[in-house]
Amino acid sequence: LLSNTIPASGVIVASGGNAGIATAAAARELGVHCEVFVPEVSSPAKRAKLAELGAQVVVTGAAYSEALQACLARQQQTGALLTHAYDQPEVVIGAGTLAAEIEADAGALPDRVLVSVGGGGLIAGMAVAAKALKPELRIFGVESELYTAMYQEMHGLPVQVGGISIAEGISVRDIGRAPMDVARRYVDDVLIAREADIETVAIDLAAIVFARAVRPLEHTGQRLVRPDQIADAAADMAVEDADIDATLRLSRERHGHQARSQDQGGNRRSNGHATLPQN
Repeated sequence: LLSNTIPASGVIVASGGNAGIATAAAARELGVHCEVFVPEVSSPAKRAKLAELGAQVVVTGAAYSEALQACLARQQQTGALLTHAYDQPEVVIGAGTLAAEIEADAGALPDRVLVSVGGGGLIAGMAVAAKALKPELRIFGVESELYTAMYQEMHGLPVQVGGISIAEGISVRDIGRAPMDVARRYVDDVLIAREADIETVAIDLAAIVFARAVRPLEHTGQRLVRPDQIADAAADMAVEDADIDATLRLSRERHGHQARSQDQGGNRRSNGHATLPQN
């Protein structure tokens, strides 16, 4: 935003939530109007955060691609400065700073890095920056089995994606052209995570949130805690990246309000497709 002249109509972006939050935070610091278009499957926790940051939130479209089209049409009407959630050089460069943060926090970059893939901006920036800092490092993308656009493109397959994924924040149909060009050069491969396994991990995380949420609820004198209270507590605690509220909602819808993390034999689900190469 600092490298552009921002019109009186402010800035506008379409996002699954995270890019919108970043744009809204920057816009608030600059004192400019921000309009964010999010799809209907976006997390309520992220929408609440956007509103808290002062953004005008427009919920439209069944998927990110539809929210983006609505955003582009609105931008033509208002003339607001358009920022893209992932297919923009400045966004890719900004994402690369995460590699430097990891190195600073951990003391050194690891030998392998896993990065979730939606539109590709995060992994593109990470791949370039991380390999500049440590050329021998290997970087792998991770996609939901319902949205494997980068995997398919990297392996010369026709892109076929769709469906309702628990990982709503990375449910993106089209990889950005700029990130895809970078990924072909710097990303070692893309792993595919099964929806069932994503749900298992997310529910395990929800259990941690549950443990943290029950203590304050006990002070109200309640001995039993309902699932909706767990979700509300999780949202109140702003566990944004985990999307606990959306995960619990989808899980309850799928399993009749019983979030199962075991198969019929009572065993934990395996990691399935998301197996990291050993060399």
